[in-house]
Amino acid sequence: MKNTSKFKSIILIISLLLITNCSSNNTMKPQDFLDTKPEITIEEYFKGNVKAWGLLQDRKGKVTRQFKADMFGSFEDNVLTLKEDFYWTDGEQQQRIWKIKKIDNHHYEGSAPDVVGVAKGFQYGSAFKFEYDLMVPFKGKDIKVSFDDWIFKQDDDVAINRATLTKFGFKVGELTVFFKKN
Repeated sequence: MKNTSKFKSIILIISLLLITNCSSNNTMKPQDFLDTKPEITIEEYFKGNVKAWGLLQDRKGKVTRQFKADMFGSFEDNVLTLKEDFYWTDGEQQQRIWKIKKIDNHHYEGSAPDVVGVAKGFQYGSAFKFEYDLMVPFKGKDIKVSFDDWIFKQDDDVAINRATLTKFGFKVGELTVFFKKN
C-alpha cells in the first residue's frame, strides 16, 4: 500500500513538472512589445558591421562556452543577408550566413545551412523574436535544438539577445549575446 502511494506521488510530481514546463500561458509574446522604444528593424540594425560577444550556459546556468563574433549585413530585395563569423574562446571558429526575408512589417522568414526548416521572425517595438531549429555539434555528432531567440534594442548601437535552447520541450541551455553596431 505504501509503495503504491509513493508511486502515485512520484507520478503526480512528474506530471506537474511536465505541465509546468510545457505551459505557454505565461510566455512573452512579441505583441507585448508593440509600443516599446527604441524600435528595432533587424534589416536596419544589422546593416553593415556589428560586433557581438556571447556566452552559452547549460540548463543549470553554468557557463560552458564564450565567443565573440563579427557580423556584416546587407539588405536587398526584402532579404537581409547576415554573415556571422564566430570565434569561440576554445579556439573553434564557425560561420553562419542567414537569409532573412521580410514578409511584412511584423513577420520574417529565415534560413541558414544549419537551420532545419524555416525560421520564423516577429518584430514589434523594441523586440525581435526568432524561432528556429538548429543543428548543433554535441559529443561528436549534430543534434537538433530548438531556439526561442529574443533580441531587445537598447539604443541606436546596442542590442541584447537572450535565447532559450530546448530539446523535446525541455530546456537544455541559454544563450546571451550583446551586439554593438559599428
